Amino acid sequence: MLDILLDAGLDSVKMLPFLYLAYLLIEWIERTRGSRIEALLAEGSRWGAAVGALLGTIPQCGFSAMAASLYGSGVITLGTLMAVFIATSDEAIPMLLAVPERWPELAMLILIKLCIALAVGLLLDLVVTRLLPAPLRGGFTGKAAVDCHEEHEEEQGIWIAALTHTLQIFVYIFLFSAGIGILIALVGEEQFAGFLQQTGPFQPVIASLVGLIPGCFSSVLLTELYLSGTLRFSSALAGLCSATGVGLVTLLRTSRSLRQTLLVLLLLWGIGAASGLLLGTLGI
Repeated sequence: MLDILLDAGLDSVKMLPFLYLAYLLIEWIERTRGSRIEALLAEGSRWGAAVGALLGTIPQCGFSAMAASLYGSGVITLGTLMAVFIATSDEAIPMLLAVPERWPELAMLILIKLCIALAVGLLLDLVVTRLLPAPLRGGFTGKAAVDCHEEHEEEQGIWIAALTHTLQIFVYIFLFSAGIGILIALVGEEQFAGFLQQTGPFQPVIASLVGLIPGCFSSVLLTELYLSGTLRFSSALAGLCSATGVGLVTLLRTSRSLRQTLLVLLLLWGIGAASGLLLGTLGI
């Protein structure tokens, strides 16, 4: 139990710098709202998915938490959020880097995920989101709509207000991560691995569901199962496409819309599963 709490605490602490930077940006946008800021973000949002995909390839799940905060606050688009989420590989990159003979597979994993993230992000922003209701699109709205702002915060400095929101999210992430860790410990990793081996060609579908488990645990588990031979490459990629670190936890906390969150969940699962099934069909 203590190990689980320590792991949850460590995963949560890793997010603090990124969350703080995100809330600093949100506070700054909300308090300034200058026309030059609006124009810059409005123009940049169209191609923000490309930047998001590149940032997501950096092995640090803090970027997914930052993206979720910015999306929930109306600063970035749905396509940018999905590009970051899909490109994020979290702990998989350092784990595979530690095994030199797996470096070619790591390079292929990063490249394929980057291509998927770019394609999905740009498609969502340039085509699909035009068909969606405005609350589901994301994008700059003229105000960073952090729902927990109170009037007295206007009297606080930007640094203190950002710190307040960061600590609130930190507590939420820690409690959620600890709960997931305890649940997995009760089920047992060996039993879970045995179940995955019996899923046959539908393994990517299940792996993509596993990736939705919040926290860094899912990417660690998927990578361990891949290195041990339990998961095929296509299944590992499917799971890592839907794995967002604490991104989903942060989105649950910052998003005003349950429909918005459910849409992101369905997109992650569907894109991860479809990508894995396609690669499996191609024999990769």
